[in-house]
This record gives sequence, C-alpha cells and structure tokens, in this order.
Amino acid sequence: MTDETVDRLFHALADATRRDILRRCVRGEMSVSRLAEAYPMSFAAVQKHVAVLERAGLVTKQRRGREQLVRMDPDAVGRARQALDELETAWRGRVDRMSRLLAQDPEENDPTEGPDR
Repeated sequence: MTDETVDRLFHALADATRRDILRRCVRGEMSVSRLAEAYPMSFAAVQKHVAVLERAGLVTKQRRGREQLVRMDPDAVGRARQALDELETAWRGRVDRMSRLLAQDPEENDPTEGPDR
C-alpha cells in the first residue's frame, strides 16, 4: 500500500462517527438517510463522513432509486490490518536493533578508546 492509501485509511478510522458508520454497515447495507437518523448532525455532514470512508476504500456507495446505499467493503479490515502489521514489523525491527546496541559493552563502541590506550 502507498503512504497516501494508508493516510486515507487511518484518517477515515480516526473519527468516532465514521467508525460507528462502519459498525452499522457491517450488519448490512444502509441508506445514507437511515444512517443520518442516528446522528445529531445534518444529512450533508453524514454524507461527508460516508464520502471520507468511500475515498479510503472502507465502504462502497450505490444508488438505488432515490436512495444511496452504503455497504462496508469486507476486504477493508484486511487492508487496515496489513498496514498495521507492516508498521509493527518496522517498529519491532527498530526496537530489536536498539536493544542490541544497549546490550553491547560500551567500551566496544567508544571511539576514544583505541588499541594503544
């Protein structure tokens, strides 16, 4: 995944309302108007939240008649897990390298200590 894709994914997941929309859509597709009934905000604000989720690839939106139906992408959670696994691998490697450096004898790496001193 590109950095831009990961940024969009985590930006979308950073908001409690968007995470709640995802939880509701796990149960099945829902219309944007039905979703909007659940929140103390305007219909347009809910549409914007759905658009952020859609750009991140977390949901798909389909027009059926006058309604816009929102469905969670089942592979989206896997993509989020993949991004987190990649971050975990990178950080574990860094922590392991730091641990090895800290475990070394300080005199081994002291540039002021030479063989003739």
